[in-house]
Amino acid sequence: MARFRTRLALLGSAAALAAGALAPAQFAGAQPAAAADDYQWVALGDSYTAGVIRAAGDIFEYPRDGCERTDKSYPQVIDRDLYGLFELKNVSCGAATIANVTDTSQNPIGRHLPPFSEDPDYPFPAVPPQSEAVSPDTDVITVGVGGNTLGFAGLLEQCMTLGGRSEGEGTPCKDALATGIPARLKKVRKEYDRMLTVLHERATKAKIIAVGYPTVIPKDTSKCGYGDPTKFSTITQGDLAWLRQDVLEHLNKAIEDSTGTQEAASFVDLYTPSEDHSVCDAVKWVEGIITLPDQVSLVHPNALGHRNAADHVEEALLNAIG
Repeated sequence: MARFRTRLALLGSAAALAAGALAPAQFAGAQPAAAADDYQWVALGDSYTAGVIRAAGDIFEYPRDGCERTDKSYPQVIDRDLYGLFELKNVSCGAATIANVTDTSQNPIGRHLPPFSEDPDYPFPAVPPQSEAVSPDTDVITVGVGGNTLGFAGLLEQCMTLGGRSEGEGTPCKDALATGIPARLKKVRKEYDRMLTVLHERATKAKIIAVGYPTVIPKDTSKCGYGDPTKFSTITQGDLAWLRQDVLEHLNKAIEDSTGTQEAASFVDLYTPSEDHSVCDAVKWVEGIITLPDQVSLVHPNALGHRNAADHVEEALLNAIG
């Protein structure tokens, strides 16, 4: 249904750009090139935007810069869906923090994740702050970032280690790390506020669309078999419940609240529409620690997850220019 509504909205938006009333069949082949000059879109973000893992498609940029943008990531899916209505500049990058979007250069890691994997092209040259891709001519900015500033990957690693030591019992990760989470969330909120301000200053006419994170952990953590590396490996069920309720849901809330302080910004909720498609569900939109047979995924959206994100971000993009 979301994709159907998007197509209707697209036709309406494109028709408004036409220089005359053309029959639909004539218009479909005539307008995309002209429309591309009217709407400039810059996609910013971390690995949940870039794609990164093999389950999110193939890397399409050569020579590689180490950011690992894939062809089934949601910016690329939308770019194909909307048939040239936007001119896309996608500078999202795996492992990016909020600071890397705002004003700090980044040294991309590619797929160099020892001891899991070695990247033959590593190390990669630094890439500039992503905000440098934004200009006064930019019409729409999408940004999906915050998880690396929170340190979510590190939390997963620590929780696996502590859960392994406890042999699946209790909440060892929560017991060790819970007191530090409020400070991490406060940092996310502070840096996100500043990022939105910088983006608005660089493109005063642009609409900013903040993209939240999808559901990663189900409400029923008994679905996540302990020790299963295609799910959350050795993280205990109790710690998974804590990570969902007190970490990930609060991360999305911090991003949404920050977005609410900017008149030109809006928030896209990916958490609610993906709640039955977590790492531990039968039809998963997010991969676990590994994807069989031997792919390191480290809890990232697959092509289905990016398709869902594309449906919702498409709608927000069309509303932004409507």
